[in-house]
Amino acid sequence: MARQRQVFGDLAVEIDRTLCVGFGDCIDVGPELFELDDDGVVRFRSDAGAAQVARERLLAACDVCPVDALTVIEGGIRIAPRGR
Repeated sequence: MARQRQVFGDLAVEIDRTLCVGFGDCIDVGPELFELDDDGVVRFRSDAGAAQVARERLLAACDVCPVDALTVIEGGIRIAPRGR
């Protein structure tokens, strides 16, 4: 599956697995949300939907991706990555 989507409250997070190069920066910031699969590509943890994570930390986890493989959408508008 090239794209994955998970909803956290009013934020939808999308992973473009074709862009991920496996740095793992997102995991450093949001270990309860993301993990690397056996191929070294990010995916949502199976229990990520139950995670209680602060909005700013969720945005930060998606912002740190150096290849913009993670996107956050709120109300149909992309809000992360920010400033790129």
